[in-house]
Amino acid sequence: MVGNAATGTVASSVSEADVLARCEELLDRHDPKATPAAEFLGAQFDLGLAWVHFAEGHGGLGASPKLQNVIATRLGREGAPVAYARNPIGYGMCAPTVVTHGTDEQKRRYLRPLFTGEEVWCQLFSEPGAGSDVAGLSTRAVRDGDEWVLNGQKVWTTLAHVARFGIVIARTDPENVKHKGLTMFVLDMHDPAVEVRPLVQITGEAEFNEVYMTDVRIPDAERLGDVGDGWRVSLTTLMNERVSIGGQIAPRGSGMIALALSVWQRADAETRANPVHRDRLAELWIEQELLRLTNIRASSNRKMGTPGPEGSVGKLVMAELNQRIANFAVNIMGMDATLFDGYTFGRPSRALDLSTPQKAFLRVQANSIEGGTSNIMRNILGERVLGLPGEPRNDRDVPWSQVPRN
Repeated sequence: MVGNAATGTVASSVSEADVLARCEELLDRHDPKATPAAEFLGAQFDLGLAWVHFAEGHGGLGASPKLQNVIATRLGREGAPVAYARNPIGYGMCAPTVVTHGTDEQKRRYLRPLFTGEEVWCQLFSEPGAGSDVAGLSTRAVRDGDEWVLNGQKVWTTLAHVARFGIVIARTDPENVKHKGLTMFVLDMHDPAVEVRPLVQITGEAEFNEVYMTDVRIPDAERLGDVGDGWRVSLTTLMNERVSIGGQIAPRGSGMIALALSVWQRADAETRANPVHRDRLAELWIEQELLRLTNIRASSNRKMGTPGPEGSVGKLVMAELNQRIANFAVNIMGMDATLFDGYTFGRPSRALDLSTPQKAFLRVQANSIEGGTSNIMRNILGERVLGLPGEPRNDRDVPWSQVPRN
């Protein structure tokens, strides 16, 4: 075995047969239809089947990331609970950051309850004045002995209202250039100095939030990575975020295209006989399948560690394809599409509720913004994959305190 200290993983010879044997052991001991979800997921974690590419003891086996698809397929056939659905931000973004940059104590404390969904996590990056330009953020953390005092505001924080913990990036050195004066911390969302306010979306729900932090004291032991190394740590989160949002490998014909097919099956005979509609539905199904196969190939080629910029491909295509599929679904519904009784003005406990065509149409409009806008994805692909010249960055070598801000 060859260790990889940067990722907390260990390159091993674990095979597909090995993980399938562990899946059978899990299913034999814990019937997913009779076992509480948190208990089943805890057992899955203990067998190293949570994030199979993580190190042993941290929910993994130090195996190839592509074996996670094998696990998901086998457990999915038995109706096992899905950790991502219970804690999407934590599973796809925060856990890889903790395992890559956290201390052994942080990994032991946080990863298992994160995977089981007993502790929901959120990600606090965007600010009113620093959305796509995350490195321009102004939330400050000032050291005071063995603690840091945090002040600032974050926005568009998904599920902050149900989160137990969050990862927050703050400026710790305003006299350094903007990418180098940042540090990442684990934030206790139950701290009384943390205030979470709802942001009501077009769906009528408040899945997103704005978060205010006033003199929040964070122990230095809750720092992720070195002081001033927050930008590098945040790239781990951001790269995994794009894979998490756009790189999921769902069964063929599921997801948004399944929703469109259900609308199609309920449509009247005239609509279903329309050759333009039939061709359009076939085109969308093919596009969805191409994306699924592309994600499978990307997953198979992925090596252990932080994903590369190629994850932006899946995120970009998924966002715009979801919107095209939703547009098709509501168009063939006609006036029925305007009948939406889902305005509950509630605080959902999960993200991405696509339970009806009308709600899906409204919700997927955010896909091209959240996790990096589609224009940002195109910039990343152009610069880091295609090797095209980057956009001018006049503030690259200027201390953050001297950069003009609105």
